[in-house]
Amino acid sequence: MSKTDAELRAEERRESKDLGAAGALLSTAPREELIAGPTLGVVGWARWFWRQLTSMRVALILLLLLSLGAIPGSIIPQNSVDELKVQSFKEAHETVSPVYEKLQFFDVYSSVWFSAIYILLFVSLIGCIVPRTWQFVGQLRGRPPGAPGRLTRLPAYTTWRTEAGPEQVREAALAILKKRRFRAHTVGDAVAAEKGYLREAGNLLFHIALIVMLVAFAAGQLLKSEGGKLIVEGDGFSNTLTQYDDFKSGSMFSSDELAPFSFTLDRFTGTYAKTGPQRGTPRTYEADVTYTRGDGTEGKKTIEINKPLVFDDTKVYLNGHGYAPVVTVRDGKGKVVFNGAVPLLPIDNNVTSTGAIKVMDGYRDTSGKKDQLGFQAFFVPTFGGAGKGDMFSQFPGLEFPVLALTGYHGSLGVDAGLPQNVYQLDTRKLTQFKDPKGEILKARLLPGEKMTLPDGAGSITFEKEVKEWATFQITRQPATGWALTGAIAAIGGLVGSLFIQRRRVWVRAVQGEDGVTVVEMAGLGRSESPKLPEELADLAVTLHSEAPTAPEPSDVAAEGAEK
Repeated sequence: MSKTDAELRAEERRESKDLGAAGALLSTAPREELIAGPTLGVVGWARWFWRQLTSMRVALILLLLLSLGAIPGSIIPQNSVDELKVQSFKEAHETVSPVYEKLQFFDVYSSVWFSAIYILLFVSLIGCIVPRTWQFVGQLRGRPPGAPGRLTRLPAYTTWRTEAGPEQVREAALAILKKRRFRAHTVGDAVAAEKGYLREAGNLLFHIALIVMLVAFAAGQLLKSEGGKLIVEGDGFSNTLTQYDDFKSGSMFSSDELAPFSFTLDRFTGTYAKTGPQRGTPRTYEADVTYTRGDGTEGKKTIEINKPLVFDDTKVYLNGHGYAPVVTVRDGKGKVVFNGAVPLLPIDNNVTSTGAIKVMDGYRDTSGKKDQLGFQAFFVPTFGGAGKGDMFSQFPGLEFPVLALTGYHGSLGVDAGLPQNVYQLDTRKLTQFKDPKGEILKARLLPGEKMTLPDGAGSITFEKEVKEWATFQITRQPATGWALTGAIAAIGGLVGSLFIQRRRVWVRAVQGEDGVTVVEMAGLGRSESPKLPEELADLAVTLHSEAPTAPEPSDVAAEGAEK
């Protein structure tokens, strides 16, 4: 009996509906339902806002905004990193600095707008992942749907006739598909199989990894601590707040979280190229230290650039180095009022260094009255001669050291209780020493030489020893392991979601009117993939070897006539 046109159209609509449902089930994206009614109301608007916030489109927009928001934090000095650079920037850019201040560009990562983007992205990712995860779990627990009514409508399709029985074909197809790691089962007259679940798993892994990274970065910013310390050879450091030269930490940091350890700088070694155009270029910087952990265990370690000393989640990095000439200061009666190494700060690549020597206690002038001494110090490790009244160094290594001094006496200004730079001399309340001719007293000293102060005020000696110092950055950055794990997982998930194809294959075997089994194979992918027809052809060839093509009726009739 032939079907009417109306019946054929109704059947096509049903098949289209079945095909559309089969394709839709390949995605675990939450289905958006239309909100009925001319007005949404408060609840409706809340649902609409939540759907927008948890959509993948908005999550990508927020991720882009977060990346753009980090740009000012990369090119503009930040208070959390270096307040002195921020102050210098403000002095050099008086016009834009007030605008940057209002926009919180000097505190980007703790600003209101950056925190808002961060939190919204966090909520968006969670709201996007949770329903997708439950739907994905549901699909894993379920089975591939049955075959659509017309497999010919699918993008990849093949068919042939075989003398093998339908049940035999379906059993062979089921075994082949399972061997190819398809999830397969028999539904009615067809075998339904599905593969590529790791695509959605990779997609979910990527988004979960983003959440892990966001949490790790937030924990790192809130709980981090970072400080610097200058240590002269022979001196040590204990990891307590009072030992740091400068210290910064996150808003949730507690001093109880400082790792218990200490170390002593035994020796600093720097080597430099001595010949050719690369003369003076550093070759190695090594700081030999002896350390003690909180449990009392001791050890030795050579700290190099990018090779820190590690205590749990705290790392000690080698940052820089310089020289500390050893000087001895005596008063008019020959009493030693100061003896020690004085760190001086380098001002060029050849470690030409400047600083101050301050004698605050114990010194008395010629009348026996308490006084304070200060010396402007200028040091070169390899003297290169004088030019325009200034010294310069020819080489960063310690080959021909010279120490230039200018002496002062009076008040150093330390009694005011205000913080003071130890490397600078406040000369507002100081008087320079002058020689008998009334000229300012200056001296250039070689190791072992002495500068005698006028009127029996004492002397300062440049001892035959120059120590080296090193600066260390002690950093505690928690959750770095989680951040690294999240980054690796994100890359793995992204690779899986991009290169794994989700697809379904159906194999239908039914007996035709002439008693010969008709085999139909079709495939459907979540996205267009040129490999789907190739994979279906490979499966068809394998199945064809189990159920070969049967002769056509015309060929059978011709063979009988010949006989």
